[in-house]
Parts: sequence; structure tokens; C-alpha cells
Amino acid sequence: MNTPETQSIPSVDPWKSMRGLTQARIGLQRSGNALSSADVLQFQADHAAARDAVHTPMDSDGVVDGLKGLGLGEPAVVTSQASSRAEYLRRPDLGRIPNDLSAVQHSGAEIGFVIADGLSATAVDTHAVTLVDTIAAGLSPQFSIAPPVVATQARVALGDHIGEALGVEILLVIIGERPGLSVADSLGIYLTYRPEPGRRDSERNCISNIHPPDGLGYRDAARIVEALVSGARQLGASGVALKDTSSADPAVAAAAAQGELG
Repeated sequence: MNTPETQSIPSVDPWKSMRGLTQARIGLQRSGNALSSADVLQFQADHAAARDAVHTPMDSDGVVDGLKGLGLGEPAVVTSQASSRAEYLRRPDLGRIPNDLSAVQHSGAEIGFVIADGLSATAVDTHAVTLVDTIAAGLSPQFSIAPPVVATQARVALGDHIGEALGVEILLVIIGERPGLSVADSLGIYLTYRPEPGRRDSERNCISNIHPPDGLGYRDAARIVEALVSGARQLGASGVALKDTSSADPAVAAAAAQGELG
């Protein structure tokens, strides 16, 4: 007599169609307490990809070369006070402080870009240059754009120091997000109005989960950035007071830009 542990797996998997709707692990096959070999091997592969995303250094030269081709000016390269990847992971505070900003020239432009490795250099190497290109195309020629800055061993707040040195009105920090077991190459964008050291996280707006084709696409992310940039300039602030109006009707967008919506 077959027990639940020894019964054969049904030839038709009822979870198959649902798995196509999510990257989450659902309806995994098992026998007793053991997962199937295929699921175990996939978990190990995804875990290895997440670890590699965190520990592998960003290809700074490749990112710089890609940015040069966008015509935004000569990119500058800076690093934080974290002297190694290991120290960066142990000491988040050092990743928020620049080591030397002498390569960053004051531009007085309206928009500045910082491309930072964060917790997934894989995401930056894969998506950052194309994302910057897409965003810049949507913002210019309406807004002036400073030469981009590439930052290594960087946390989001490092951008405040860079933005102040650039003298930009709005800073966009494009940074590798913490990888998970489903996604290891996701980017985030942090928008800060009038960046300067000491800005709180509540004074920024975040666009996350950018990793086409499964996550947010480049053009959709750029559309949100354009709406936030317009709203930040009207409101004179970013963060919790500024709402994403990229998909709202004109009346709602105008109210949100004036800070009239909670």
C-alpha cells in the first residue's frame, strides 16, 4: 500500500501555470520532508548567484566606457572610505562617506547621476548604462545633466556628498539592490532634491525592482523619474512629501505636485 511519502508524483503538475506568474518558489515537489533534486539544485544555484552579486567587484572600467558613449561628459570615479568589499559589508557607515572627491567637478547642472555598486555589482554591470541612457533621453534637452559619477563600495548616502560637489539640483543614485534568491540583478534609483550631507532617507524617493524583462523596465523607470523630477522642482522637496504621479490623471498629478495629497 502506498503511503503519502511513496506515492508517485502526478503526471500533470497543477502548480505549473501559477509558477509562470511569479518568481517565488511555490508548489515545490517533495517526498516526505525532502525537496526534489531539481528544486534543491536550483536553490543552490540561485544562492550562489546572490552571493556572487554581493561579493564580485563592479566592472568599473566597463561601466565608465559605456557611460562615455552616452555623450554626457567624462565620467568621474570615486570610492567610499570602505577599503575593501569585506569592510564595506561589515561597516555600512564607511560606505556613506567619500574617500576623495577631487575627481568630481562642480557643474551647476540641474540633474546629476551617480552609478553605485551597492549590494549587487551584477545589477550595475548588466543594466546601469542602458538605464542611464534611457533616463537621460527623457530628461534632455529640458534639463541640463552633469557628467556622471561612478562610485564603488558605495551606499546611497554617499551620493549626498557627490551631489553637493556637483552642485546639482536633483541627484539620481542608481545602485545595485540587495539580491534575493529570486533576483540577483535588480537596480534601485534614489532621487534627492538639493542633495547635501545629512539628508535623511525620508527625504528621498525610491524606484526599485528594475531588472527587465522580469522586473520594472528601463522606460517605465524613466517615466517615473521624469514625473518625480517635475514634481520635486514644483514642490521644492523630495521624499515623503513627493508622490509618484506618472500614472495619475492630470488633476491628481497637479494636487500631488503641490503636496495636497496625503
